[in-house]
Amino acid sequence: MLSVTRQNLPHPLLKGYITLFEVSSFLYLCTQNQQIIMDEKIDKHIKHLFSEKIKEIEQALESDVLVYYGPIDDGIVYHLNNLIIDLNPEKKDEKKLSVLLTTGGGSATACERFVGIFRHFYSEVNFLIPDYAFSAGTILTMSGDNIFMDYLSVLGPIDPQVRTKDGHYVAALGYLDKINDLLQRAKDNSLSNAEFLILKDFDLADLRSYEQAKELTIDLLNRWLVKYKFKNWGKDRTTRENRAKEIADKLSDNNIWKSHGRPIHKERLEDLGLKISDLSSLGCYSKIKELYHLLREYVQIGSLKVCIQTRQKILS
Repeated sequence: MLSVTRQNLPHPLLKGYITLFEVSSFLYLCTQNQQIIMDEKIDKHIKHLFSEKIKEIEQALESDVLVYYGPIDDGIVYHLNNLIIDLNPEKKDEKKLSVLLTTGGGSATACERFVGIFRHFYSEVNFLIPDYAFSAGTILTMSGDNIFMDYLSVLGPIDPQVRTKDGHYVAALGYLDKINDLLQRAKDNSLSNAEFLILKDFDLADLRSYEQAKELTIDLLNRWLVKYKFKNWGKDRTTRENRAKEIADKLSDNNIWKSHGRPIHKERLEDLGLKISDLSSLGCYSKIKELYHLLREYVQIGSLKVCIQTRQKILS
C-alpha cells in the first residue's frame, strides 16, 4: 500500500509550492497504484487548488461556477441545494450559473429538481461539457440557456433510467423497444417459446413505469427547450414548440441511435436543430480543461461516486 504524505512527495510539494502541473503529475503517478492513503494536508492542498481554479474560471465567465462529476441522483438534491444557497445566498437575479457537467446519467426526476434549484437562484444557467453528459445528463443540459462543447464533448440519447425493485437503474427505452418487438412478433405468430416466457413474466407495472419515464423525459425537453434554450430565438411560440418536439423525438428514438451509450457530438446535435456554442472559444478554455483533468484523476484516486464543487466547498 502506498501512503501519500508530504515526506514522500517531490521537492516542490515538500516546500509547500504546489502548481497545477505538479499536482496533476502527482495524481497521475498515484493512479498507477490502486491502494492509496491520501495525507490530509495534501488533500487539503489539492482542494485549495480546485477552489482557486474555479475562482479564475468564475472571473473569466463573470458567473458562479458549479462543478458536477457523477450520477444524477435524487439523494443528492438536498446537498446540491445547500451548495447553491451558499453560492448565491442573496439570490441575485442578475447572477449567472455555469455548470461544468460530467455524468453518465441518472434520474429524470432528479434532473427536474436540479433545474428547479438552479432556476430559483439564477436567471441564466449555462452548461459546459468538457467530456460527456449522457442520458439524464443530456436531459439536464437541455434546460440551459447555452450549451458549450468542443470536439471531444458528447451528449447521448435521452434514454431515461428507472430504478428497479432491487435498486438498480435500467434504461427504460431499451425495455420498451424489446417489449414492443416481442408484442409485434406475437401478433405475427413468430414468437419463440423462450420469448413467450419473457413476455408472460414481464411485470405490467414495470412496463408502465418505463412508459411514464419516457413521457416525462420528452415533456421536460419540450418545456425546457422552449422556455430557456429557445427563449431568445426570434420565432413564434408554435415554431419553438415544434422544433423542441422534433428534437425530443429524435433524441429519444432508439432506432436512430441503436445504443443507450451512443455518443452524440457537437456537429450531430447541430444537425438536429440545436445551437451549440464552442467551448474552445472561451478565454478560460485551458483553465477549464486543466480543472477537469485534475478532477477526473482526483475522483479516480478516491474511488468517489460523485464529486460536486464550488469555490467554497467540495462534496464527495
